[in-house]
Amino acid sequence: MQSQEIARRWIEFFTSKDHTAVPSASLVSSDPSLLFTVAGMVPFIPYLTAREEAPYDRAVSVQKCIRTGDIEEVGKTARHGTFFQMCGNFSFGNYFKTEAIGFAWELLTSSISDGGYGLDKNRLWVTVYLDDDEAAALWQQIAGLPAERIQRMGKKDNYWHTGQPGPGGPCSEIYYDRGPAYGPDGGPAVDDVRYIEIWNLVFMQYQLSAVRSKEDFDVAGELPKKNIDTGLGLERLALILQGVENFYETDQVRPVLDAAAAISGKEYTSAETAADPHHTDDVRMRVVADHIRSALMLISDGVTPSNEGRGYVLRRLIRRAVRAMRLLGVERACLPELLPASRDAMKGVYPQVEADFERIARIAYAEEKSFLRTIASGTARMEEAVTESKAAGTSLSGAEAFALHDTYGFPIDLTLEMAEEAGLAVDEAGFRSLMLEQRQRAQADARGKKSGHADLSVFNELLAGGQTIFTGYDELDGESRVRAILSGGRKVAHAATGDEIEIVLAQTPFYAEAGGQAADTGLLTGDGFIAEVLDVQRPVKGLSVHKAIVREGEMPADAMVRAAVDRQRRHAAEQAHTGTHIVHAALHQILGPEALQRGSFNKAGYLRFDFSWGEGLSSATRSEIEEVSNIAIRNNYRVDTNVMALADAKALGATALFGENYGSDVRVVEIDGAWSRELCGGTHVASTSLIGSLTLLGDQSVGSGNRRVEAFVGMDAFRHLAAERALVTELSDMLNVPSNLLPERLATTLNKLKTAEKELERLRKDQLAAEAATLVGTARFLAGVQVIAHDGGAVGGADDLRTLALDLRNRLGSAAAVVAVAGVANGRPMVLVATNEAARAAGVKAGMLVKLAAGILGGGGGGKDDVAQGGGSDPAQVPAALAAVVGAIQQRS
Repeated sequence: MQSQEIARRWIEFFTSKDHTAVPSASLVSSDPSLLFTVAGMVPFIPYLTAREEAPYDRAVSVQKCIRTGDIEEVGKTARHGTFFQMCGNFSFGNYFKTEAIGFAWELLTSSISDGGYGLDKNRLWVTVYLDDDEAAALWQQIAGLPAERIQRMGKKDNYWHTGQPGPGGPCSEIYYDRGPAYGPDGGPAVDDVRYIEIWNLVFMQYQLSAVRSKEDFDVAGELPKKNIDTGLGLERLALILQGVENFYETDQVRPVLDAAAAISGKEYTSAETAADPHHTDDVRMRVVADHIRSALMLISDGVTPSNEGRGYVLRRLIRRAVRAMRLLGVERACLPELLPASRDAMKGVYPQVEADFERIARIAYAEEKSFLRTIASGTARMEEAVTESKAAGTSLSGAEAFALHDTYGFPIDLTLEMAEEAGLAVDEAGFRSLMLEQRQRAQADARGKKSGHADLSVFNELLAGGQTIFTGYDELDGESRVRAILSGGRKVAHAATGDEIEIVLAQTPFYAEAGGQAADTGLLTGDGFIAEVLDVQRPVKGLSVHKAIVREGEMPADAMVRAAVDRQRRHAAEQAHTGTHIVHAALHQILGPEALQRGSFNKAGYLRFDFSWGEGLSSATRSEIEEVSNIAIRNNYRVDTNVMALADAKALGATALFGENYGSDVRVVEIDGAWSRELCGGTHVASTSLIGSLTLLGDQSVGSGNRRVEAFVGMDAFRHLAAERALVTELSDMLNVPSNLLPERLATTLNKLKTAEKELERLRKDQLAAEAATLVGTARFLAGVQVIAHDGGAVGGADDLRTLALDLRNRLGSAAAVVAVAGVANGRPMVLVATNEAARAAGVKAGMLVKLAAGILGGGGGGKDDVAQGGGSDPAQVPAALAAVVGAIQQRS
């Protein structure tokens, strides 16, 4: 049974059971604590946790999901993948355990001709929570399962909660027995490879008051409404119904795997054990198949490669796939062959991947091309690091390996491979330590961001009393009532001078940060107190929370206040926000509709705008964007806002930010009608001339396929231009030319500088040649070898020593010769030894002599038998180091 048919039967079965079919949400999660939609229940969290009223009692979906926590295991097991589809059925206070178990058993075991999946009842096992006697009894009553095929598990395996105070409950998992060829008998409690989990039924029935860990929490009581949340892994069921070994061989994944095999010339064998010689190549092909599909679906949902967040995950997936192909022996670009195979496998269920393939392919191919360049540039840096490490006589440091990874995107396995080829060890433990530190910083940052919204109970309680009314579209000051004062996440009765607090008002003119627009600041004044508003956020939809500090007096929790927004700062922010819309329209006019918005931020006097574009903007293009923007400002276009139904806004052609969630009614901002028409909840000037002017600061890459432009507006634009004018005036005065002749004079000056540098380089080489001609006469015969040991004093660097040593070696002819030259550059001593073929035949090797000399200098070194280099930390030891080289040669006799 094909994956598309599995999904179709799922939806049809549950709609026949009065469930509302809900389309898959984007992989880009609307939950601020999640990068991606990681489970089928994520879009339903507001309903399951009662933050919002569910629009239906029962729902069914086939949800796209991404998880990368076990990315290192991809390809090694039958069930680890980054992209997967979760089939789910949900009840919001409607049905509970009896119906959930009945539905699951009916769908799994009904014959294919009756619309079911036709699984053998005798191969199905279930697990239930230790204390869930009710579920165990229902499985026996409804499914007729014998007691020995119902296994009880602990909280670690069969209890669900969010990790925060809130709903939770036991779960029951359904397993399929793949047979004795896959492992020992005894059910899922014994072996979860033979017995593969296909469906999890979560019985959400308790209110948890405290959650200390997965297995340590307090139950406050039962929920007033019990919910059902289930998830069946489509890929896991597909591997069973299609009779394949693992999900990489199912119909939506196997075509990419076959393409990887064809391109690499490798044979895919379905090898499952590491002892199998084919196992490594099989794992690599599975990695390619999984990661290419995940990249296809992520780009389809608007994610583009970058160095942070979702974009970093996408970049890592593409680069791991390219790296896997490289390890399979393919060093050329191969996504143009792999990605279409994934498109054709997925388009039946997700037709948008075909409709949008041109954009998807452009982004993916550009990233692959960029990574291939990364490998090239990283290789150059890697070779430098190897040379430096050998010269110092050390292994490649963990810091260097980390820099190669972090700066160049160089995979550690590639670093290890190349270092081994060069005969150099790598401080892998140091690298892993630095990687761990980076992950811990990222996790701490993520926790820090999440902690602001971790326990939303107090905000949900306030929201239940009514939403905050925003009056800031029409007024910048007004009377309001304080609904609550919070300190440390708890309500307090009052706040005194110096207290940093959060304030919830009944209504507010303060704009809460949203849509890329920074929050308002200002003052709250009342009877005997003044509080300064520093920031405004919305931890839950519909509730504005003012972060403030009490500057004077004592503020009670039920006070009446005069809320006054900083008018100048708001106006400057409105200039910037309207300027953002203008820049967006200018980009569309000049670059075309493919310049899709990928994010923006605007605050008083400043804006930045991210958009999809694969290459840098020329200075002429930037000038044209700036000109179009300022013409729109000069033409004094009206800025109109209208609230309308989302469907009507789309019919008008209003531009929406991909991945943003919009309600049924939206706010449409128009600049000169259709010239710019966008969905936007921000605040704006009434007409474009109020912006004053706009000055672009340039553009930069923010990840492969994405660019960022920045600009100043209003007085900030004027100040920027004034500063640039002052700089031009200063340069004109320094060079004593009019400003219009500055480019010509600077070009002339730079050319003269380059000519002088070339002449200095020529003179330096002549000086070294003359020095070599003199030094060749100082050669001594020691133990049958010509030896020159020269202290060059202060030198320009290692290149000078190398040039001198090789010149001297050539001048000494074919008889056995050794040249050792040393010097001090930037306060650090270095030594270089060169030997000719005859000397090496006599057993004199440069690497051995350099290690001896570098050790005396307080460092290390190494290299090949013909040329080797080393360094140290004690310049005073240069004569002793050279003497040691001479002594070592003499001792040969």
